[in-house]
Amino acid sequence: MKDVGLEVLEPWMEEIMGLTYANIEIENLFTKRGMEVRALVDSGSVFLTIPEHVAVQLGFDLTEVSTREVVLANAHRQEVPMIGPLRVKFGNRFCDLSALVLGDEPLLGAVPMEMMDLVLHPATQSITVNPASPYVPVALAK
Repeated sequence: MKDVGLEVLEPWMEEIMGLTYANIEIENLFTKRGMEVRALVDSGSVFLTIPEHVAVQLGFDLTEVSTREVVLANAHRQEVPMIGPLRVKFGNRFCDLSALVLGDEPLLGAVPMEMMDLVLHPATQSITVNPASPYVPVALAK
């Protein structure tokens, strides 16, 4: 049987599994290095996470950053690098925050989505700017 690479299966897996991806821009605010990445959108996760190779491409030295202990979905605890400040952009929105260096693909969690006032649409596997506030992001402060 011929080995099929993940790049061949990925579009099929997304459609069947109901995964939502979005193209976002990430910029290191110190070095001004930026790049566009394809991030898994996960409202059940809290933070922005990026893989190590993306952090290095953005100019971070992972031996010189702070760390944070996180609890993973499987309940294991792990100490991971935390990098920042970063600027994340989607559409006409942006937010400045830190990110955890973790995993094999970028993950856009609830905090950056809330900061940019984005809406997740599971049925169409997409995210959009909140139509109730199309020009300026709105956040609840109560």
